[in-house]
Amino acid sequence: MHLSSLSLSSAFLVLILPASCNAFAPQNVRASSVASVAPTSISFPFTFSLYAAAADDDDDDEPQEQPVPAQSQLEGNQRAPTAQELSVMDDMITKMANAEPFELPNAVSKAIRVVSSPQFFMRIASRADQATDATEKARLIALSENLVSTIDAVVSTMEERLDDRAKDVESVVKAASEPGSGEFLVPLSAERVEAMREALTKLDPASMDEGFLSTVDAWMNKSHQDGMDGMVTILQKVLQMYAGMEIKRGRATLQANVGAAVSGKSQASADEVVAEEAKEGPKPAAALMERLMEIDADLWDIEMRKSFEDKDDGGVSSKALMGEVQRTIEGVVLGLENGSMAQRVQAEFLKELIQRIEALEKQMS
Repeated sequence: MHLSSLSLSSAFLVLILPASCNAFAPQNVRASSVASVAPTSISFPFTFSLYAAAADDDDDDEPQEQPVPAQSQLEGNQRAPTAQELSVMDDMITKMANAEPFELPNAVSKAIRVVSSPQFFMRIASRADQATDATEKARLIALSENLVSTIDAVVSTMEERLDDRAKDVESVVKAASEPGSGEFLVPLSAERVEAMREALTKLDPASMDEGFLSTVDAWMNKSHQDGMDGMVTILQKVLQMYAGMEIKRGRATLQANVGAAVSGKSQASADEVVAEEAKEGPKPAAALMERLMEIDADLWDIEMRKSFEDKDDGGVSSKALMGEVQRTIEGVVLGLENGSMAQRVQAEFLKELIQRIEALEKQMS
């Protein structure tokens, strides 16, 4: 990655994501029925049309292999925090320590994975031990105590919503199955990918929250443990589509907000200006960015290569597209709650796009 070309946005991606991109990396999975590779059982709230349970030829007397520990399949959740991530934690801790108790539930729910992690509590304890000011030490200790009860309350509330979120995820995943047989064939056909996108579009945008993403992540984890690489690929598609849709919404909101700020007019007046600009059509780089957010990530290279090759005839240069990605990171992703899964997923999505642009640049140079 060329850090000099992306400045703030690139530093942000390095801060919250590892060197490789896991949830969005292309999967080398041969065409097959997902059901045919299922091992024994899976706790999804729907049934597969075909199950090929793994044969158990082991002797009962032989020691059994221990199950794989549960682990998030979002790569940013799989490792110890870096120095930069500790800095983000410190910022979150400081804000929460200075917040009123009634403000904690909202803050916790937006970054439940980070706030509820052992590393987060260890960081609070470390800061409390190092604090020389008695007031600050007391505030940090109080935060730790308040977080325990707040997390319990938030988790209890989230569990009530998870059933609904599971149904939402299920509706999107089911759309990936073949209409006649109900099998999941990977790689997915263009028709199945479009059906998934249509199912996702029908969901209430408010329902695609942390609970929705946590459900997808949990299902990916279970699929990975059970050796169902095909289902992991399908769930990756769900995250890709989610990220594209949310980034596109965020870009539209950003455009409206910037219009209001620049014009110094009311939001209603700014919306009228944005509507007029929409009639004229977006700039080529912005139009290509919007197009990439709407299509399957597997088609990115084809779409970008076509535009890069025609850059002198209405196309877009790689530099112009990279600038559009940078503006999106700075204006959309950086504005999301620090540590939230929404931020991680959308950042990982754009990181993959950056890597694809750079790889295509090298191929075409």
